[in-house]
Amino acid sequence: MLAINVEAEVGALKLEAQLTADEGITTVIGPNGAGKSTLLKSVLGAIKLRCGSISLGKRPLFCADSRVDVPTEERRLGYVPQSYALFPHLTVFRNVAFGVRNRDRRKRRERVMELLQDLGIAHLADRKTPSLSGGESQRVALARAFATGPHALLLDEPMAALDAGARRKVRHFLASRLRAVGIPTIVVSHDVDDVEALGGRVAVLESGKIVQVGTLDELRRQPATPFVKDFLAAESAESRSATAAESPVQLIANWD
Repeated sequence: MLAINVEAEVGALKLEAQLTADEGITTVIGPNGAGKSTLLKSVLGAIKLRCGSISLGKRPLFCADSRVDVPTEERRLGYVPQSYALFPHLTVFRNVAFGVRNRDRRKRRERVMELLQDLGIAHLADRKTPSLSGGESQRVALARAFATGPHALLLDEPMAALDAGARRKVRHFLASRLRAVGIPTIVVSHDVDDVEALGGRVAVLESGKIVQVGTLDELRRQPATPFVKDFLAAESAESRSATAAESPVQLIANWD
């Protein structure tokens, strides 16, 4: 379980958020400027917190009262930013190897190839990342996040860089992959169709505060704010027709 109780000020934004993410997927939604990315970066340790606490299982990552502040690289958190932040001068293999902790060269290579095979991109190992498609880049970024052996995952709009066609093809794969990992995962999204595919719980962040938490069906039945109501009304007719036309298996098969 990832337990978050944080306060921070970034520019005009005042973040005062409390959220508990159990094993599985918790999707954070909210209007632009609500503090979604700031929340993830606070958990990651990239933003200085005024007070509060963050714990992962029984391990404190941050506690203002006890003066605990574990460095980012020691928090055992996998992080995928919006842009994926892949190194353009490195191959896919070396991008993923960057996150592997084991210093033994043979074991390091085995770990990287295992991840690439698991995500279906072993054939891309020697490719430079600028030549990859959006879906391929996403999988490389996920592989690099998994390479650290994370105890929790933070994904900041992982499908934002994909065009509409690619997004439809990858969201079901991403959902199944994250469920299979079985660790607390927080995914920031601004697309109701992504939220629908990911399942799990949904947390609504507005003006730096969590204003509602529940399943998507619970939010539909009783939206707490006008934003929630409008967000849930935004499901596209294109997505509904695509879902009816293609099964999740077909969508995964057509990823590339």
